[in-house]
Amino acid sequence: MGTLLAILLVFVGCCTNVVFLELLVRDFPGCGNIVTFAQFAFIALEGFIFESNFGRKKSTIPMRNYMIMVTMFFTVSVINNYALNFNIAMPLHMIFRSGSLIANMILGIIILKKRYSASKYMSVALISAGIFICTIMSAKQVNVANNPSDEESVHTFIHWLIGIAMLTFALLMSARMGIFQETLYKQYGKHSKEALFYNHCLPLPGFLLLSSDIYNHCIHFNQSTPAEIPGIGLTVPVMWLYLLINVITQYVCIRGVFILTTECASLTVTLVVTLRKFLSLIVSVWYFQNPFTVWHWVGTAVVFLGTLLYTEVWTSVRAALRRADVKGVEAKRQ
Repeated sequence: MGTLLAILLVFVGCCTNVVFLELLVRDFPGCGNIVTFAQFAFIALEGFIFESNFGRKKSTIPMRNYMIMVTMFFTVSVINNYALNFNIAMPLHMIFRSGSLIANMILGIIILKKRYSASKYMSVALISAGIFICTIMSAKQVNVANNPSDEESVHTFIHWLIGIAMLTFALLMSARMGIFQETLYKQYGKHSKEALFYNHCLPLPGFLLLSSDIYNHCIHFNQSTPAEIPGIGLTVPVMWLYLLINVITQYVCIRGVFILTTECASLTVTLVVTLRKFLSLIVSVWYFQNPFTVWHWVGTAVVFLGTLLYTEVWTSVRAALRRADVKGVEAKRQ
């Protein structure tokens, strides 16, 4: 029951979160900072009450380690959301972040001196090829937006390249954070809920650096079209309603992943998250009519094929079929 509930939370929470994030970004492309701040504040408040017991419970992992982890986590979250300001379409944003396996493998080889099987290298090659195809096709769409000889078109393309560089940096930083977190868990034990709280609580003072941008978007949100909250009759600006739903669904998504990691093997978790990303991509393209060519679909298929190969789903399926065949033969003999 716990596993089914976790899968339901991941699919419903994460996919709904993507929808309302795109609703926010479509009206205010530069709202990434206020969205990130709201998500952090909500999860930190929940953790302060239920995890730290209003600050009375001491952390199991030393605070200096959390400070390092939080610095990386804050940087990755802000850069990922802020990259949407640089002509990065939401489908490309989701596909690009699917390259986390590549970053993890590269840093695992460099830092942890790991060695992988041929199938792992093949899967990474597929994911790299898929992301490359989608990136190149999106670059062409950016170029044809205006006359290629137009100075404004060159500026737009450079703007897009900055966004790609930001996503690349965030991808590598996220992988480095994962390795650091894995090392901490080996040393101090798994404390995912505690880490979730401190990763969202400690970075809050850093948003003071973004306070002017957050304040400006608060004003813009206040001026958005009024909308009535169903069942309550209260009227609020529609952007605040979108933000509230986005924050709640983000929490549901993260909690679902947390429950899943405690209930299932890492193979199941990776597969569920991969399928969730694919469903989110389908929803984004279909509901919001995002530009998506045949080559985009080819690239997407290659990315997710590589991800499934990395998780060794086919090996697990073949092993399960073999076990079923053996049981069938034994049953016939009896």
